[in-house]
Amino acid sequence: MKTNLKYIMKNLYFAIGLIFFITSCSSSGDFHKSPIDELIKKMDSEKNFTIILYDMDVEGAFLSDTYKHQYKIIKEKADSTQTPYEEITDWYIVDENTFARYENDMGMEVASKNDGVVTKQTAPPGYSRYVGNEKYGHWQTNSSGQSFWSFYGQYAFMSSMMGLMAGPVYRTSYYDYRDNYRGVRPYYGGVTSAGTTRYGTLSDVSRKQNPNFHRRANTNSALKSRVNNSIARSSGGRTSNSKTSRSDSRYSSSSSSRSRSFSSGGK
Repeated sequence: MKTNLKYIMKNLYFAIGLIFFITSCSSSGDFHKSPIDELIKKMDSEKNFTIILYDMDVEGAFLSDTYKHQYKIIKEKADSTQTPYEEITDWYIVDENTFARYENDMGMEVASKNDGVVTKQTAPPGYSRYVGNEKYGHWQTNSSGQSFWSFYGQYAFMSSMMGLMAGPVYRTSYYDYRDNYRGVRPYYGGVTSAGTTRYGTLSDVSRKQNPNFHRRANTNSALKSRVNNSIARSSGGRTSNSKTSRSDSRYSSSSSSRSRSFSSGGK
């Protein structure tokens, strides 16, 4: 009898321990591999690529939500021209933690590979490889004396591909990213006169690149709530560094203007 009791207790402790382990790992997200990691692994043979968060959605259900991502992948032809081309992925189901991590990042690079080196860092589209790369374009100066990036004629399509049609990429902005943010923390290009960041989910760049998302967000209360709450949370003034607060929405303190949301069209 004692032997049976010891056997039962041993199995009971094992079961409790297993449940605790599974619960802990699940809560920390260990069982949820990011689609970004899957895409990087899938493209292991590629020397260069850029992964852009092209779209996101939330589908409400009873007592739960389903979170989704869609990505735009920029690859290069395997010839001497290395001409970039784009692919749009199917929708991926992501866990809530992954969705929350990238809520502010739609339209932006979330990973890239440049000459064989992989970087998983949020940045404006094209900044990790194409902007500033004299193979694809050069810096020009406008009538006001401002230097901006211009793709060569044969690569003019890249402005649209990268979602950079909302306005010029100024040299000062790119150098700020290159010198102070690249490989360190996300860069959102500062706050515009409209109260939104230059890049990211509620930016003009995002609206022009994927207007369907913003139309959908007006009618999808779950998506609208998630994104707007994230913008409000991220703009709570986390640093006193004036340069950082001008350049990065995660560290900016101008929450009231940036919280202008989908219901008002962000304008």
